[in-house]
Amino acid sequence: MESVNQKKKCMEVKGLSKTFFGKKEYVTVVDEVDFTVYEGEFLVILGPGRCGKTVLLNMIAGLETKTDGQILYNGKEVQGRNPDLAMVFQSLALLPFNTVMENTELPLKLRGISKKERRETAQRYIDLVGLTGFEKSYPSQLSGGMKQRAGIARAYTANPKILLMDEPFGQLDAQTRYAMQNEILKIWEKEKRTVIFVTNNIEEACYLGDRIILMSECPETVKQIYDLSDIPRPRDMVSDVFLTRRKMISDTMELSL
Repeated sequence: MESVNQKKKCMEVKGLSKTFFGKKEYVTVVDEVDFTVYEGEFLVILGPGRCGKTVLLNMIAGLETKTDGQILYNGKEVQGRNPDLAMVFQSLALLPFNTVMENTELPLKLRGISKKERRETAQRYIDLVGLTGFEKSYPSQLSGGMKQRAGIARAYTANPKILLMDEPFGQLDAQTRYAMQNEILKIWEKEKRTVIFVTNNIEEACYLGDRIILMSECPETVKQIYDLSDIPRPRDMVSDVFLTRRKMISDTMELSL
Protein backbone atom coordinates (compact mmCIF):
# COMPACT_ATOMS: atom_id res chain seq x y z
CA MET A 1 0.00 0.00 0.00
CA GLU A 2 1.21 3.52 -0.78
CA SER A 3 2.61 5.34 2.25
CA VAL A 4 0.91 8.59 3.23
CA ASN A 5 4.29 10.27 2.83
CA GLN A 6 4.07 9.50 -0.91
CA LYS A 7 0.59 10.99 -1.27
CA LYS A 8 -0.35 14.56 -2.07
CA LYS A 9 -1.60 16.82 0.71
CA CYS A 10 -5.14 18.01 0.14
CA MET A 11 -5.86 19.67 3.49
CA GLU A 12 -3.86 21.14 6.36
CA VAL A 13 -5.37 22.05 9.72
CA LYS A 14 -3.14 24.52 11.56
CA GLY A 15 -3.64 25.76 15.11
CA LEU A 16 -7.41 25.27 14.87
CA SER A 17 -9.22 26.35 18.04
CA LYS A 18 -12.78 26.92 19.16
CA THR A 19 -13.94 28.75 22.28
CA PHE A 20 -17.57 29.27 23.20
CA PHE A 21 -18.14 32.53 25.07
CA GLY A 22 -20.95 33.01 27.57
CA LYS A 23 -22.01 36.06 29.55
CA LYS A 24 -19.87 35.14 32.55
CA GLU A 25 -17.54 32.40 31.35
CA TYR A 26 -16.00 30.77 28.33
CA VAL A 27 -15.18 27.18 27.38
CA THR A 28 -12.44 26.09 24.96
CA VAL A 29 -13.39 22.77 23.34
CA VAL A 30 -10.78 22.58 20.56
CA ASP A 31 -7.30 23.87 21.33
CA GLU A 32 -4.62 24.40 18.65
CA VAL A 33 -5.23 21.24 16.62
CA ASP A 34 -2.75 20.49 13.82
CA PHE A 35 -2.84 17.68 11.25
CA THR A 36 -2.57 16.98 7.53
CA VAL A 37 -5.00 15.13 5.26
CA TYR A 38 -3.73 13.29 2.16
CA GLU A 39 -5.61 12.61 -1.07
CA GLY A 40 -7.44 9.30 -1.13
CA GLU A 41 -6.72 8.32 2.46
CA PHE A 42 -9.17 7.05 5.08
CA LEU A 43 -8.34 9.27 8.05
CA VAL A 44 -9.93 8.50 11.41
CA ILE A 45 -10.26 11.01 14.24
CA LEU A 46 -10.54 8.99 17.46
CA GLY A 47 -11.32 10.35 20.90
CA PRO A 48 -13.48 10.00 24.01
CA GLY A 49 -17.09 11.15 24.01
CA ARG A 50 -17.79 14.87 24.33
CA CYS A 51 -14.16 15.83 23.64
CA GLY A 52 -14.97 18.21 20.75
CA LYS A 53 -14.66 15.88 17.74
CA THR A 54 -17.97 17.02 16.24
CA VAL A 55 -17.07 20.69 16.72
CA LEU A 56 -13.75 20.03 14.96
CA LEU A 57 -15.48 18.33 12.03
CA ASN A 58 -18.06 21.11 11.81
CA MET A 59 -15.29 23.69 11.57
CA ILE A 60 -13.64 21.72 8.77
CA ALA A 61 -17.00 21.56 7.00
CA GLY A 62 -17.54 25.30 7.45
CA LEU A 63 -20.64 24.75 9.59
CA GLU A 64 -18.99 26.18 12.71
CA THR A 65 -16.87 29.33 12.88
CA LYS A 66 -13.36 28.89 14.26
CA THR A 67 -11.92 31.07 17.01
CA ASP A 68 -8.36 30.76 15.76
CA GLY A 69 -6.21 28.84 13.29
CA GLN A 70 -6.34 27.97 9.60
CA ILE A 71 -7.84 25.34 7.32
CA LEU A 72 -5.90 25.08 4.07
CA TYR A 73 -7.41 23.21 1.12
CA ASN A 74 -5.04 22.52 -1.77
CA GLY A 75 -2.73 25.15 -0.31
CA LYS A 76 -5.34 27.91 0.00
CA GLU A 77 -7.07 29.05 3.17
CA VAL A 78 -10.78 28.27 3.31
CA GLN A 79 -13.28 30.63 4.90
CA GLY A 80 -16.81 29.32 5.38
CA ARG A 81 -18.23 26.32 3.56
CA ASN A 82 -16.12 24.32 1.14
CA PRO A 83 -18.18 23.01 -1.81
CA ASP A 84 -15.73 20.12 -2.28
CA LEU A 85 -16.75 18.66 1.10
CA ALA A 86 -19.87 16.72 2.07
CA MET A 87 -20.89 15.43 5.48
CA VAL A 88 -22.71 12.42 6.91
CA PHE A 89 -24.06 13.36 10.34
CA GLN A 90 -24.58 11.35 13.54
CA SER A 91 -28.34 11.84 13.23
CA LEU A 92 -29.29 11.55 9.59
CA ALA A 93 -31.29 14.50 8.36
CA LEU A 94 -33.29 12.53 5.82
CA LEU A 95 -36.48 14.37 4.88
CA PRO A 96 -39.30 12.16 6.21
CA PHE A 97 -41.75 12.88 3.41
CA ASN A 98 -39.21 12.33 0.64
CA THR A 99 -38.39 8.95 -0.84
CA VAL A 100 -34.89 7.48 -0.95
CA MET A 101 -34.54 8.78 -4.49
CA GLU A 102 -35.78 12.25 -3.57
CA ASN A 103 -33.46 12.44 -0.56
CA THR A 104 -30.48 11.23 -2.56
CA GLU A 105 -30.95 13.64 -5.46
CA LEU A 106 -31.56 16.64 -3.17
CA PRO A 107 -28.03 18.17 -3.42
CA LEU A 108 -28.32 18.20 -7.22
CA LYS A 109 -31.88 19.53 -7.15
CA LEU A 110 -30.73 22.47 -5.01
CA ARG A 111 -28.09 23.21 -7.66
CA GLY A 112 -30.72 23.35 -10.38
CA ILE A 113 -29.57 20.17 -12.15
CA SER A 114 -32.15 18.74 -14.57
CA LYS A 115 -34.37 15.97 -13.26
CA LYS A 116 -33.05 13.42 -15.75
CA GLU A 117 -29.39 14.08 -14.89
CA ARG A 118 -29.88 14.15 -11.14
CA ARG A 119 -31.95 10.95 -11.21
CA GLU A 120 -29.22 9.16 -13.16
CA THR A 121 -26.55 10.34 -10.73
CA ALA A 122 -28.64 9.52 -7.66
CA GLN A 123 -29.42 6.06 -9.04
CA ARG A 124 -25.70 5.35 -9.42
CA TYR A 125 -25.07 5.97 -5.73
CA ILE A 126 -28.25 4.24 -4.60
CA ASP A 127 -26.97 1.18 -6.46
CA LEU A 128 -23.47 1.66 -5.01
CA VAL A 129 -24.69 1.60 -1.38
CA GLY A 130 -26.94 -1.41 -1.96
CA LEU A 131 -30.37 0.25 -1.91
CA THR A 132 -31.46 -0.80 -5.39
CA GLY A 133 -35.19 -1.48 -5.26
CA PHE A 134 -35.82 0.95 -2.38
CA GLU A 135 -35.86 4.13 -4.45
CA LYS A 136 -39.55 4.77 -3.68
CA SER A 137 -39.32 3.89 0.02
CA TYR A 138 -39.64 6.52 2.74
CA PRO A 139 -37.25 6.82 5.73
CA SER A 140 -39.89 5.38 8.08
CA GLN A 141 -39.87 2.20 5.98
CA LEU A 142 -36.09 1.71 6.28
CA SER A 143 -33.96 0.02 8.92
CA GLY A 144 -31.21 1.95 10.71
CA GLY A 145 -28.54 0.54 8.42
CA MET A 146 -30.56 1.36 5.32
CA LYS A 147 -31.05 4.96 6.50
CA GLN A 148 -27.28 5.24 6.90
CA ARG A 149 -26.82 3.93 3.37
CA ALA A 150 -29.26 6.55 2.09
CA GLY A 151 -27.36 9.28 3.93
CA ILE A 152 -24.07 8.10 2.44
CA ALA A 153 -25.61 7.97 -1.05
CA ARG A 154 -26.88 11.53 -0.68
CA ALA A 155 -23.45 12.75 0.46
CA TYR A 156 -21.73 11.10 -2.51
CA THR A 157 -24.31 12.52 -4.93
CA ALA A 158 -22.97 15.97 -4.05
CA ASN A 159 -19.70 14.78 -5.69
CA PRO A 160 -17.38 15.75 -2.81
CA LYS A 161 -13.62 15.51 -2.98
CA ILE A 162 -13.61 14.85 0.78
CA LEU A 163 -16.35 13.00 2.69
CA LEU A 164 -16.72 13.88 6.38
CA MET A 165 -18.43 11.26 8.57
CA ASP A 166 -19.40 12.08 12.15
CA GLU A 167 -19.84 8.80 14.08
CA PRO A 168 -22.28 7.57 11.42
CA PHE A 169 -22.59 4.05 12.84
CA GLY A 170 -22.75 4.92 16.54
CA GLN A 171 -26.48 4.26 16.88
CA LEU A 172 -26.47 0.91 15.06
CA ASP A 173 -26.44 -2.53 16.67
CA ALA A 174 -23.11 -4.38 16.62
CA GLN A 175 -23.90 -6.65 13.66
CA THR A 176 -25.25 -3.83 11.48
CA ARG A 177 -22.36 -1.61 12.48
CA TYR A 178 -19.81 -4.19 11.36
CA ALA A 179 -21.69 -4.67 8.07
CA MET A 180 -21.71 -0.91 7.46
CA GLN A 181 -18.00 -0.67 8.21
CA ASN A 182 -17.35 -3.19 5.45
CA GLU A 183 -19.78 -1.39 3.16
CA ILE A 184 -18.14 2.01 3.57
CA LEU A 185 -14.72 0.46 2.88
CA LYS A 186 -16.03 -1.09 -0.35
CA ILE A 187 -17.44 2.28 -1.43
CA TRP A 188 -14.22 4.06 -0.50
CA GLU A 189 -12.11 1.58 -2.46
CA LYS A 190 -14.35 2.02 -5.52
CA GLU A 191 -14.66 5.80 -5.35
CA LYS A 192 -11.09 6.63 -4.23
CA ARG A 193 -12.29 9.73 -2.39
CA THR A 194 -10.73 11.10 0.77
CA VAL A 195 -12.63 10.26 3.97
CA ILE A 196 -12.36 11.89 7.40
CA PHE A 197 -14.20 9.64 9.83
CA VAL A 198 -14.92 10.50 13.48
CA THR A 199 -15.45 7.77 16.10
CA ASN A 200 -14.95 6.98 19.79
CA ASN A 201 -14.60 3.24 19.07
CA ILE A 202 -11.03 1.92 18.99
CA GLU A 203 -11.83 -1.27 17.04
CA GLU A 204 -13.71 0.73 14.42
CA ALA A 205 -10.81 3.19 14.11
CA CYS A 206 -8.23 0.40 13.70
CA TYR A 207 -10.43 -1.49 11.22
CA LEU A 208 -11.10 1.51 8.97
CA GLY A 209 -8.22 3.92 9.20
CA ASP A 210 -5.08 4.39 7.11
CA ARG A 211 -4.12 6.76 9.90
CA ILE A 212 -5.63 7.50 13.30
CA ILE A 213 -5.46 10.90 14.95
CA LEU A 214 -5.94 10.29 18.67
CA MET A 215 -7.48 13.26 20.46
CA SER A 216 -7.34 14.20 24.12
CA GLU A 217 -10.34 14.94 26.29
CA CYS A 218 -11.79 18.46 26.32
CA PRO A 219 -10.21 20.82 25.48
CA GLU A 220 -9.39 18.68 22.46
CA THR A 221 -5.82 18.53 21.24
CA VAL A 222 -3.90 16.03 19.10
CA LYS A 223 -2.44 13.43 21.45
CA GLN A 224 -0.84 11.07 18.95
CA ILE A 225 -0.98 10.14 15.25
CA TYR A 226 -0.73 6.48 14.22
CA ASP A 227 -0.01 5.17 10.71
CA LEU A 228 -1.88 1.91 10.05
CA SER A 229 -1.35 1.85 6.29
CA ASP A 230 0.99 -1.13 6.70
CA ILE A 231 -1.84 -3.38 7.98
CA PRO A 232 -3.25 -5.19 4.91
CA ARG A 233 -6.95 -5.03 4.02
CA PRO A 234 -9.37 -6.62 4.64
CA ARG A 235 -8.23 -6.49 8.25
CA ASP A 236 -8.57 -9.34 10.72
CA MET A 237 -9.61 -8.00 14.13
CA VAL A 238 -8.06 -10.99 15.93
CA SER A 239 -4.74 -11.00 14.10
CA ASP A 240 -1.58 -10.35 16.11
CA VAL A 241 -0.74 -7.16 14.26
CA PHE A 242 -4.26 -5.77 14.70
CA LEU A 243 -4.42 -6.59 18.41
CA THR A 244 -0.92 -5.21 19.02
CA ARG A 245 -1.77 -1.90 17.33
CA ARG A 246 -5.11 -1.74 19.09
CA LYS A 247 -3.47 -2.21 22.50
CA MET A 248 -0.89 0.48 21.73
CA ILE A 249 -3.62 2.98 20.91
CA SER A 250 -5.84 1.87 23.80
CA ASP A 251 -3.02 2.30 26.33
CA THR A 252 -2.42 5.84 25.11
CA MET A 253 -6.11 6.66 24.94
CA GLU A 254 -6.71 5.51 28.53
CA LEU A 255 -4.39 8.25 29.72
CA SER A 256 -6.68 10.83 28.11
CA LEU A 257 -9.92 9.51 29.59
